[in-house]
Amino acid sequence: MPINTLSKFGVPVEQAQGGTKVGILQPKPKHRFRVLVTNFGPRNAQYELTRQTQSISRPSIEYPPVEVHSYNSRAYYAGKHSWNEVQLTVRDDISNRVTRLVGFQIQKQLNHFEQTGYPAGSNYKFSTRIQILDGGNSKMLEEWFLEGCFLSRVEYDTMEYSSSEPTMITMTIRYDNAQYWGEDGFEVLMPNAPLNFNDQLIGIETTPLNPRTSNLV
Repeated sequence: MPINTLSKFGVPVEQAQGGTKVGILQPKPKHRFRVLVTNFGPRNAQYELTRQTQSISRPSIEYPPVEVHSYNSRAYYAGKHSWNEVQLTVRDDISNRVTRLVGFQIQKQLNHFEQTGYPAGSNYKFSTRIQILDGGNSKMLEEWFLEGCFLSRVEYDTMEYSSSEPTMITMTIRYDNAQYWGEDGFEVLMPNAPLNFNDQLIGIETTPLNPRTSNLV
């Protein structure tokens, strides 16, 4: 008689034989995502990058340690944080739509023909949303919302006679702040007040502005 052994998979958390095991959870596959930008280049072309996206890195954050000396010992506290840049790679299509779109954004940051620029960053900055999907057409598992974005580096791919691979455009995106949202954009994971062991929110407002429904421009 067949016996189901899947319940035996996982990591044991008790030393005794037959102890409790923590089962395996489904990981998020890397290919189930989409990228949405707002105010990138012309306002009416926000989905051109979405359909040509090849890859994007997720945000990372650093807290440099600050050293405090005291007699025979040292202590540390977390210094001012820094969000690291993300890289977005898109396919360069034969209609030149992506090339024109990227060029439009570059010109917004600085008009290289006239050598003129806008008076403030808000005139050319855009927002970026990195959404992890469940494999269907609607459900979203998580979302990174990047605010105050601009292109700090743009690399156009190398041409090569021996290669048939598609040409790419790689953009490095610098941003001011990042928010991390949970399932379907309703569960606020960061920034928000931390949760204690009684699942009660501490201190601050529990429902920050939802970037999926508010004005992003």
